[in-house]
Amino acid sequence: MKKLGLIGGISWVSTADYYKFINEGINKELGGVNFAECIIYSFNYDDIKRNNENNDWESTFNMLSKACQNLKNCGAEAIILCANTMHLIADRIQESIDLPLIHIAVETAKEVQKRGVKKVGLLGTKFTMELDFFKDKLTDLDIEVIIPDADDRDFIHDTIFDELGKGLFLETTSERYLSIIEKLIDNGVEGIILGCTEIPLMIKQEMLKVPVFDTALIHSNAAVAFALDKI
Repeated sequence: MKKLGLIGGISWVSTADYYKFINEGINKELGGVNFAECIIYSFNYDDIKRNNENNDWESTFNMLSKACQNLKNCGAEAIILCANTMHLIADRIQESIDLPLIHIAVETAKEVQKRGVKKVGLLGTKFTMELDFFKDKLTDLDIEVIIPDADDRDFIHDTIFDELGKGLFLETTSERYLSIIEKLIDNGVEGIILGCTEIPLMIKQEMLKVPVFDTALIHSNAAVAFALDKI
């Protein structure tokens, strides 16, 4: 089994799900008391949030690169960034550490294509929704991406940092998210990408009439496949 290096704490809430999903996935494949060999480097979320607010991606890159190097020195054979937004600098990080980096958007795009969905709604931080680093992986596979309007993007972004990243899941927030998703469905989307690893903790498949793509779960499954030499 290959050893995985997880970069977490962005936020710890969803990082806990990664640890759960990856260990469950390994055990499902191998049975018995087999579980993942992994190392977690968990950041102080406030440091990352402050960099985001200052648009200081260079500082974030330096922080993540150093963490990845530490994981590599401890024997990690691949890196998993346990957050969608951090993939804005994923290519630079992979180059800097010379290790495979399992890309959340690449794996999500493959899953969307596998399900035969051609037009998706994308929810996440404003960075994920508005910049191209995630959307490009979908459009490369001829998948059309629709994002919410500006007011809804602001709401999603703010609640990710002020509520979901703290483990707060309010009914009123859930209702607003579902309303936003309904507008996307009315606009013709055939599936919804929960492009922030905290959103699946609040929005579930059974709440929606179209396929939901849980990026944290998809990413974790890809990590399991790598660890077991299945990709």
